[in-house]
Amino acid sequence: MDKRSWAEPYKIKMVELLKMTTLQERKAAIRAAGFNTFLLKSEDIYIDLLTDSGVGAMSDRQWAGLMMGDEAYAGSRNFYHMRDAVSEYYSYQYTVPTHQGRGAENILSQILISEGDYVPGNMYFTTTRLHQEIAGGQFVDVIIDEAHDPDSTHPFKGNVDISKLDQLVAKVGADKIPYVCIATCVNMAGGQPISLHNLKAVRDWCDQHQVLLVHDMTRVAENAYFIQQREPGYQDKTVKEIVYEICALTDAATMSSKKDAMVNIGGFLAMNDEGLYERACELVVVYEGLHTYGGMAGRDMEALAIGIKESVQDNHMRARIGQVEYLGQQLEAASVPVVKPFGGHAIFLNARAILPHIPQSQFPAQALAAALYVESGIRSMERGAVSAGRNAKTGENFMPKLELVRLTIPRRVYTQAHMDVTAESVVRVMQSADQVKGLRFTYEPKMLRFFMGRFTEVDTDD
Repeated sequence: MDKRSWAEPYKIKMVELLKMTTLQERKAAIRAAGFNTFLLKSEDIYIDLLTDSGVGAMSDRQWAGLMMGDEAYAGSRNFYHMRDAVSEYYSYQYTVPTHQGRGAENILSQILISEGDYVPGNMYFTTTRLHQEIAGGQFVDVIIDEAHDPDSTHPFKGNVDISKLDQLVAKVGADKIPYVCIATCVNMAGGQPISLHNLKAVRDWCDQHQVLLVHDMTRVAENAYFIQQREPGYQDKTVKEIVYEICALTDAATMSSKKDAMVNIGGFLAMNDEGLYERACELVVVYEGLHTYGGMAGRDMEALAIGIKESVQDNHMRARIGQVEYLGQQLEAASVPVVKPFGGHAIFLNARAILPHIPQSQFPAQALAAALYVESGIRSMERGAVSAGRNAKTGENFMPKLELVRLTIPRRVYTQAHMDVTAESVVRVMQSADQVKGLRFTYEPKMLRFFMGRFTEVDTDD
């Protein structure tokens, strides 16, 4: 069969000019930012791969939807459009809009978690774990061991190890587990999916122990695509059908719509239990806004409703994952150590393998992200010890097995040529990797330190 070239299923209607900087300008910028790519100015970035959150390109239909915004304080028609889209494509009966995903995490944690509870999940996510801890809970990692191995080629590294759930319930009792939190396309594992076979097993476990199953559905469409491509019995299913089946297995969900649904701002908390919905409505008024707008404008809810529909189209998802795979293949061909299999939203560089001379206590992933910016003007982000934070009781740094730099691909923004430039830039950094120095904190926030922390280089004589 003839192999055809891959191309985006859209054409470019408007462009934003990019700024080119000199090496000296970038050196000055990264020092001013305390070697933290989050603190760089957007105007100093050439290719921005910091995140895929809220930075995608909306479609002409989404932009048209903005003009249909009903900004009524109560009962906006855009809320009902969004609610109906959540029900049609994701299965959930009740929807509470929030300004973004962490707003939903906050409300859910306050409703469900009590002091001394344990919340198992398939690897932590930074804001999710923080909200669980603030509410008095403790996160417990129950992901399969392969997820912590960047070289493992397991097709579903987001799967839950049921034996770890059994061990937890035997230790603390089911009454201390308010819910199991399942992320689709696990971010911190490298954008790795969970299989439907495994999700059904988790559903059965939750039913057996009368524990809720909560879905972090930020990248559910990407996960559905991987199921379509990798899991037996789903090759003839559409992404839309698989997304619905995933969601229907869970009791509630938090969503940062800034990822899969391709809007610049917004999220929601969704569920099927009316009592839980009523409690969520009480809290959303306190933290976000009225239950029919939460933290969102009417125009943004309309764009979200349209984005949900576009996100589950097979052609869109094939192109979205295809671009990530293209970058991964370029890097793999150049022998760059990356997390395998390639993730859904990003390629993750193995900083430990690229910078073996830098101990994890000197944050090699943070150092690699800074070095890549200096080399090329490309902004990436750390996903390692800095993101993992400290043990709240001992104050010691968590040292995860994965020390990664995330090259996150915004949806419908960059071309394959940008991916070529990115791959070439990573290779150039690798060629001079021995010149990259470790880092130490000069300012360390108590919470979510990767956002605002500042660093300086560690001299070899230190």
